[in-house]
Amino acid sequence: MSAYLLRRFLYAFPILLGVNCLTFALFFLVNSPDDMARMQLGQKRVTPEAIEQWKRERGYDKPLFYNGEASGWGRFTETIFFEKSLRLFLFDFGSSDAGRDIGYDIAQRMWPSLAIAVPVLLVGLLVNLSFALFLVLFRGTYIDLGGVVLLVALLSISSLFYIIGGQYLLGKLLRLAPISGYDTGLHAWKFLVLPVIVGVLSGIGSGTRLYRTFFLEEAAKDYVRTARAKGLSERLVLFRHILGNALIPILTGVVVVLPLLFLGSLLTESFFGIPGLGSYTLDAINNQDFAIVRAMVFLGSVLYILGLVLTDLSYVLVDPRVRLH
Repeated sequence: MSAYLLRRFLYAFPILLGVNCLTFALFFLVNSPDDMARMQLGQKRVTPEAIEQWKRERGYDKPLFYNGEASGWGRFTETIFFEKSLRLFLFDFGSSDAGRDIGYDIAQRMWPSLAIAVPVLLVGLLVNLSFALFLVLFRGTYIDLGGVVLLVALLSISSLFYIIGGQYLLGKLLRLAPISGYDTGLHAWKFLVLPVIVGVLSGIGSGTRLYRTFFLEEAAKDYVRTARAKGLSERLVLFRHILGNALIPILTGVVVVLPLLFLGSLLTESFFGIPGLGSYTLDAINNQDFAIVRAMVFLGSVLYILGLVLTDLSYVLVDPRVRLH
């Protein structure tokens, strides 16, 4: 097990390095520090002195890869590539272009993101599995056909409709929950009810349809027909055999998503005024704060690879036939 984990993490390092180098090229070669300064200071009537001062204040005045004026290892460490890119591997995110500590902001904003994402995942998984099992139980009937039509309709609706519709119906008309905002501690629950409901509703169409496909695929296999031939009831076959064997593809999607819950949702957090990492990233894009965007891209890559490793490990728990070598 330990050797397998070591190999997976060693495989992940070149991937992270490639993503890091590609991100660095996009931000510093395609879009030079001079271009960043002009976008921040304004394209018109900006002086070269103002550009140099902006770069100096943010550490963008150093050479990209090699500093010939330094000595020893400083020729490689006193560069933009080392300070703004390689330090990310130590989770040293540095400061934003506005001067804020990115690591501190991430530590503060991750909790509102998790407060929304975790309930949406758990409640959505329970609802989607239950609805999918219900449709499979009545497969081939008008109940199944009507359910599929409803799922396709829900899948065709944009998530913005659920957000705006939920704010108008539950927030403005019925006044069951605040339209937007956030609070700390136990008082935050009233601000989370509406985003969680909207998140669960917006995912029913795609999630239930996917799980229904998994269940129908298992229901057509030989072991299911054998179980029915032994006289087992349809409900027992469904919950004991079909559900258990369909957990592997379901678990793949769920475990991969787990680390990415940390990053939050761009649309949900922005529309509901939740100070999470999703709105943090979107605000950084709007404000052209490239340091935050680079940090969030790297963090997303790390979490995604972690999700893939967790997925492989979870196979052993679900299917004893799987062994890690």
